This record gives sequence, C-alpha cells and structure tokens, in this order.
Amino acid sequence: MILELKNLTKIYDDENGVKDFNLGVKAGEFITLLGPSGCGKTTTLNLVGGFLKPDYGEVFLEGKDISNYSPELRPVSTVFQNYALFPHLNVLENVAYGIRFFRKFQKKKALKAAEEYVQLVGLSGYETSRIGNLSGGQQQRVALARSLATGAEVLLLDEPLSNLDVALRNHLRRELKDIQGKTNTTMIYVTHDQEEGLSLSDRVVVMEKGKIVQTGTPEEIYYNPVNSYVANFVGRSNFIGDEAGNQYILRPEDTKLTKNSNGKYIIEEMIFLGHRTEIILDNDGQKLEAHLKGIQCREFNIGDRVDIEIIFKSQLGNT
Repeated sequence: MILELKNLTKIYDDENGVKDFNLGVKAGEFITLLGPSGCGKTTTLNLVGGFLKPDYGEVFLEGKDISNYSPELRPVSTVFQNYALFPHLNVLENVAYGIRFFRKFQKKKALKAAEEYVQLVGLSGYETSRIGNLSGGQQQRVALARSLATGAEVLLLDEPLSNLDVALRNHLRRELKDIQGKTNTTMIYVTHDQEEGLSLSDRVVVMEKGKIVQTGTPEEIYYNPVNSYVANFVGRSNFIGDEAGNQYILRPEDTKLTKNSNGKYIIEEMIFLGHRTEIILDNDGQKLEAHLKGIQCREFNIGDRVDIEIIFKSQLGNT
C-alpha cells in the first residue's frame, strides 16, 4: 500500500468529524470518498494533506508515519474546490509554481517542465493566458496540471468539478480518468455525486457520520449494497421482501414492463427526462419505481395496467 490510514480520528462534536477511519490505498489507485455533506469526506482529505491534525490515529505514506508533517513536507498535492490559482500569473507560471516550490527547479527549467503538463491537460496555446480570462473548466485543468507537476505521490481532489455545469462536468470527468490512467497517479477524490464516484473509481468508500459504511468496486457498491443507506445513496432503489423475511434491492432499471389489462400494477405517474422515463407504479398502495430507456415510454400511458418482470435483484447485505 502506498497510503495507509489507521484509526484516523478527528472529532468536532457528536455529529461531525471522522471516527476510527481505516483505509489502505494501492499505488496508482483511484479512490473516491462518497457521501452527503457533513459525513467527513473533506475532513479525511485534510487529514491526509496535513491541513488538520488528527486527535489520534496515523497516516502512513510508503510505510513512513507522516501524521505530524506539515502540508509542505508531505509528498501530497491537493486540487481544491475553488482551484486556488494565482490571478497575477499566467497559465504556464501557475503550473511552474508547483514545480519550483516542491521540486526546487530554477525558474527557467520549471517553465520548460510546466509545458508538458499544460499539454497533458489539453491547454496547449493557453500558456500565456491570464487566469481571469479562462473559463471555469480551463481553470480546473490548470489546477490539475499544477498539482500533477509537483510530482506528488498522492493527489487529493476535493469536489473539483462541483462548480461546473453538467455538460462540462461530464466531459472533464472523462478527461480526468484518462489523465489518471496516463500518469498512473494515486488519486483520492471527494464527492457527493454518485455518478462521479461510480464512473471514476477503482474503489468507492461510502461514508456516513464520519465512518466507513462500505468499501468496494463501483459494481460491488451498486449491485450489492450492505444496507439501505448505501443502496439509496448510490442510486434509486425499490425494496422488496420474500416470505422468508429476506429483503432485496431492485433497481428501477432492472425491471421490464408488459401491458396487461389484468396486470397487478397501475401506472400512477410518468416523468419524462429524455434519455429515460421514470414511472411510478401502484399495487393497492405498494409503490414501485421503474425506468424505461429512450422511446420505450411511448408504449405506456398513465392509468395503464402492467405486469413487472424482475431482471435482477440482490439481497441487502449479501456482499
């Protein structure tokens, strides 16, 4: 493991902080800390980055305890939500700053080295542009390039895409994953966005009230959640039981609807979202949600009776 967090704890009050947090991260791995606001994601990131001191517990980087190191002494770099760029410097100078500070390059050599990272994030031609003249997405790329250029062993990203519009966020999400693959950089990413967590990560750490609830691959987290909290946080869920008392999670997209005048369910509501239509079904007060892709929704109308075929379901806690 390149990074190990052992019993890491930082308590603010009964409801806020991080409690007995344990996690090992492999070199080149992309880890996402996923959870709602206040669950301890950013606190964990700041403990790794050295911006906070733990109440107890340790941070080990390549076997060395760095728990008491200040941020500038840690081979760790952070991309903040607000990017923290220098407005008086141009793009190349911003990227070179990290190289000069952390790698101790002279200015001329640092500027030359910075060109590679500017190109890596797709900003060739913008080297002399001022930060204030860039779009939000371009500024995010500069922040990423500056952090990568430091040569840090671990890159921390604190919701770096949250200030961007949906289309740009989705585009940069794909670019970030591509850059991580090319550089083999170990990344720890904080977000409350389940799509970001599932699409970017090798492993996802789902958090609640300062504790880890479940850790696993995106597929494990999505298809085999340990409880209803995880199931609801990483997607939409129906919960159904059997006669033996077992509880199952049924994702809305894992259903198939068939019109039947004697069907058990009635379509109560239809919400058209373009790429899918969300349908609320009712069976004498029992509600289920189903999703139809594309133009499949044209076959159905509110008030239709339907039967449901379950394509896949998983038992809660059966990981």
